Amino acid sequence: MKYILPQFSDFLKDVRLDIYRQKYVSIKIVEMDLPEEIQALKTIYEQYWENKNSLKEPPTFDEYYKIYLKDTNGKRQKFREKSGFDSNCTCFDRGLEARIYRTWASLITQIHAGYVAESVFGKGSIQMSPELDHKGIDFLVIKNGNQLKIQVKKSSHRLESRIERKLEKDIHIINYFVPSASDFGNPYYKVGENKGKIKQQLLAFVEFDPKNGVLQRYDNGFIVFTPKVFESFL
Repeated sequence: MKYILPQFSDFLKDVRLDIYRQKYVSIKIVEMDLPEEIQALKTIYEQYWENKNSLKEPPTFDEYYKIYLKDTNGKRQKFREKSGFDSNCTCFDRGLEARIYRTWASLITQIHAGYVAESVFGKGSIQMSPELDHKGIDFLVIKNGNQLKIQVKKSSHRLESRIERKLEKDIHIINYFVPSASDFGNPYYKVGENKGKIKQQLLAFVEFDPKNGVLQRYDNGFIVFTPKVFESFL
């Protein structure tokens, strides 16, 4: 049985992003393209969207990584040897774990958005999979015999926090702004006429409006969609 939105939201809120960030931020050893057979997409969708193992709660990253290692056993070693890493070097193992964590952290927020979309369009209306992902489709909405293809694009460079939608090759693209963690560490203007005020790009998060807000920031740093962004497609 799949998870439900409140359950998945609580799971995200409990992730200790600060600890993981400290552990993995400086490890960027395995940054080359990974062959499909050892990519994490398949097992992440299986565990967090399909709940393949019928777990009572979504697995933590450490629990998930054990599943990933079991699923890719043997295939990783072939890639390691092909990539030129010495068999006695632990750097590959550390680098791969950090690489998979970054994929995991990004994708579970996208999967959370899938649960949010399902709360808007109805149970069983959302499809997500590695195959759709490779086609640039993050959510395939099937409603009343019609299909709606949605892709989400994160930006960290825009100054305003707003959602846009446009049609491109029959895929609706949702652009959304995510400030960096350091922005929230220094949320106030330090100089100028706005000194002491909250930075404009952070207002929508700091003064979150439950009725009209489209993005919400959890205390641990995750930024997630609210139902509002998907309601515009109804």
